[in-house]
Amino acid sequence: MSVSLRLSRHGTKKAPFYRIVVTDSRSPRDGRFIEMIGVYDPMREPVRLEVNRERVAHWLAHGGKCSATLERVLRTTPATEAS
Repeated sequence: MSVSLRLSRHGTKKAPFYRIVVTDSRSPRDGRFIEMIGVYDPMREPVRLEVNRERVAHWLAHGGKCSATLERVLRTTPATEAS
C-alpha cells in the first residue's frame, strides 16, 4: 500500500472546499481515507488553510507522497495551525 496526501473535494457546485487527507493512493479522490489532517477553502477571503503540520511531517517521514496540487497549496498559502 502506498500512502498519498491529497485534496478531497467537498461543497456544492461552484463553491468547493477541500479536506486535506491521507489515503491509500488507489482510493478514489473523494473516497475512503486514513486520516483528515486539514482543510483548504479557496473561496473565502482571505483563503482558509488549516493544516496539522506535525501529521504532515509524520506521514511524509513514513513514506507518504504529496500530490502536486497539495504541495503547491502548502508552499504558497499561509496556514493557520490546526490542532
